[in-house]
Amino acid sequence: MAAERTAKRRRLSPPSEAVPGFAQWNIEQDYESRPRKDKKDKKSDKLLVKTAEGWKENERLKKVVLEEDDADSFLASDDDAGDSGVADVESRSPAKSVLPPKEQIRQAKEELARVAGNISENPEENVGQLGVLAELAKSGNVTVKKLALGTMLAVYKDIIPGYRVRPQSKEDMAAKVSKEVRKLRDFEHGLLTGYKEYVKMLGKLVGDKEMVAVAIACTTALLTAVPHFNCRNDLIAIVVKKLGSRGISAEARKCAEALEQLFRDDEEGHASLEAVSQLTKTMKSKNYQVHENVLNTFLHLRLLDEFAHKASTNRIDRENRHGDDEPARKVSKKERVFRTKRERKVMKERKVVAKELQEADAVVSYEDRDKNQAETLKLVFVAYFRILKARVQHLMGAVLEGLAKYSHLINQEFFGDVLEVLKDLIQEAEAALMPDDDEDEDEEDEMEIDAAAERNVTREALLCVITAFALLQGQVDVAKSAAGLSLDLQFFITHLYRTLLPLALNTDIELSAKSAHLLDPNGLATPTAKDTKVNVATTTVLLLRSLHSVLLPPTATKAVPPVRIAAFAKQLMTSSLHLPQKSTIAVLGLLREVTKTHSGKVAALWNTEERRGNGVFDAKGGAVESSNPFAATVWEGELLKLHFDPRIREGVKAVEGNVVIKHER
Repeated sequence: MAAERTAKRRRLSPPSEAVPGFAQWNIEQDYESRPRKDKKDKKSDKLLVKTAEGWKENERLKKVVLEEDDADSFLASDDDAGDSGVADVESRSPAKSVLPPKEQIRQAKEELARVAGNISENPEENVGQLGVLAELAKSGNVTVKKLALGTMLAVYKDIIPGYRVRPQSKEDMAAKVSKEVRKLRDFEHGLLTGYKEYVKMLGKLVGDKEMVAVAIACTTALLTAVPHFNCRNDLIAIVVKKLGSRGISAEARKCAEALEQLFRDDEEGHASLEAVSQLTKTMKSKNYQVHENVLNTFLHLRLLDEFAHKASTNRIDRENRHGDDEPARKVSKKERVFRTKRERKVMKERKVVAKELQEADAVVSYEDRDKNQAETLKLVFVAYFRILKARVQHLMGAVLEGLAKYSHLINQEFFGDVLEVLKDLIQEAEAALMPDDDEDEDEEDEMEIDAAAERNVTREALLCVITAFALLQGQVDVAKSAAGLSLDLQFFITHLYRTLLPLALNTDIELSAKSAHLLDPNGLATPTAKDTKVNVATTTVLLLRSLHSVLLPPTATKAVPPVRIAAFAKQLMTSSLHLPQKSTIAVLGLLREVTKTHSGKVAALWNTEERRGNGVFDAKGGAVESSNPFAATVWEGELLKLHFDPRIREGVKAVEGNVVIKHER
């Protein structure tokens, strides 16, 4: 048998008596006598100084270093001072270093780039870093603040979802949900909280002169990029507030362009209804003393005209799944995915359910859209009629332009009232052009009508004529029964006939209402075009639009009598002798269309052997029917054939060619 192994014993430390002299050691005294590292022995990295005794350290620099070390010590105190140690430390602590502006901007750029990159890379995990961007936006440096606002704009446009976030209630926060749902809710809550603070910040910065441009740029960008998201009313309120002044600035023009784009892109009508509601309330509170660009935004609304066009009767438009250019092709049997009979049945049932849900959603969206657009149209017409009633002169062009565009949407019950208002406007325009004979001759210079004012009232009357005919043409049912109305368009036709000759002598007929007449150092008028979109047509264009409505109406209205066509044709040929070159070419083009359509009714004017009336033609007569046009001949064409412009000579030949050819046939 093997010998048993003995257990190992742990070696114990020898007793204290084993070390001779241990008891006689004085440990504290030995520690006290050790050499210590004094502050005075602090190694200096300064250059040595050559002295008579050799190379040594600079005593002056060494003294400065020691004083700084003593000042930094919390134990250092001033014996002469009676304050406490804390106060002494505060008084002796060095001033906090301030970075130069360029360094602040550089560091801010790096921080903004880092935080924006983290948020864009993983929004759900790093949504809390939006607070870092908000803190940088509160910086005292204006450049850093602008960079932070621009960065926040780019980040929010990138991470905002395509739906509206519903604010969470206390019950939602306390409910037990899955980990994924809780993560999504936390992201939405953090995003909505930061976005609200950002919009509120933009609203405050609009009043700052240094930050107004950046704030308006961010607001308009958010309004046009994410109009479906929360805080849309707040963004619209910022834009509308900027438009609530009589003057127009670069920021206000940008706000108007943002509203126009919002109206064009809005399909459901919710955003348009909110914007129009706030605009009309603001204009009413300002007593309609706003710039006309605010009212011109209504011309970009999508009001009940989504399905104005008709579908084709001979073909069916199908959606091409393979793209617009690539033709659709049939799928071969090899490319088809094999499915069992049960799977095909389930897919068929799912398609039926999806189609029903899609139709139900479409019906609801169409109903909501029609309701929103109807409310929007009501607000627009109420604003137009109030402006007409208040006679806001600088908004008349925009109002009449809007009424002419949306004339087919006006209710038949208001048709007579609108024509009555237009008639009053024309009478006021005529009264403004009439001189007052009761004043003394010494004040004749002060009583002369200003050229710009005369042009404005003339344009206003022409716009009324255009609007009246647009209202009549837009209402087919009203046009058929126009004779039964108490008001007739004869008043507008007569006024247009009386203004033909005065307009021919107007030197500003080829200028628009937006052409400012400024005097140069030589005293000459120089037109300067302004940046606007509505009411910029020249007086010649307005005149041609009015004449086209009178002489070439659509088929829905009644036929034009020959006397009216002959009277206007004679007056237009006479006016062509005095009109400028471009206006004469345009008038001859209109006469070419008139003679091509109504050659049989006006052929006698170009033939002296076929007189239909006796007496004398009254060119200055007020009424069209009593002017006796067939007693005259169109002799002005012979003079226009000698015009220096070859286009005018060709235009006269074309007019006479239509009359002669049709008359011979």
